[in-house]
Amino acid sequence: MAKNLCVNIDHIATIREARKVREPEPVAAAIIAELAGCSGITVHLRQDRRHINDDDVRLLRYTVVGSLNLEMAPTSEMVQFAKTVLPNMVTLVPEGPNELTTEGGLNVDAKAAEVEAAVRALQSSGIFVSVFIDPKIDQVKAARKVGADYVEFHTGHYAEAFERHDERGIESELLKLQDQITLALKSGLKVNAGHGLNYRNIKGIAELSGIEEFNIGHSIIARAALVGMEKAVKEMLNLIGK
Repeated sequence: MAKNLCVNIDHIATIREARKVREPEPVAAAIIAELAGCSGITVHLRQDRRHINDDDVRLLRYTVVGSLNLEMAPTSEMVQFAKTVLPNMVTLVPEGPNELTTEGGLNVDAKAAEVEAAVRALQSSGIFVSVFIDPKIDQVKAARKVGADYVEFHTGHYAEAFERHDERGIESELLKLQDQITLALKSGLKVNAGHGLNYRNIKGIAELSGIEEFNIGHSIIARAALVGMEKAVKEMLNLIGK
């Protein structure tokens, strides 16, 4: 299975919002990333609009050549916005008002009615829907039950174990991920993965079988600040074996 890379450009907008000016422009970053070979662009439209805003998403819809993946909370406001913009994919994620970044997977099992309503509404407009979940049996089963097309497995715990140099933890997280990837595929779901992945830890995840696409943002943008977006994207593509 081909290993694709979807580059999350949220933090290009974070830099812009630090000064409340026009640059750097997320659209420009997306164009360079695609020219460097990534398969798509991801943005998270948060309810507080702390970085990416509505106009960014609209502009990206007209300029992204590959896949545009819109991360968002499963609220009625966000669903209606997505139905007007029509990204290729929506990834439903949990969202806390004070979090620095997404802290874990969406509890699809506990919020099945809300998530299923969002899934059905988005699919009725021809949008593929993924749910961002922890690699747990109950969440995979719930994702299938609500009718999602994809799951994106939260790889944050693996990334944390890697930073701690916890070999047992790394092995445990990789085994857990592979088991749930296999279950998801058998359930008819396609599989993406992301969160906390970087140039140091991507190899272990890239060697797992069954992942269609990696969503990676912060580490690529951080690298791009030093070497440029084109080189940063190409280096990551090389590491995932694209």
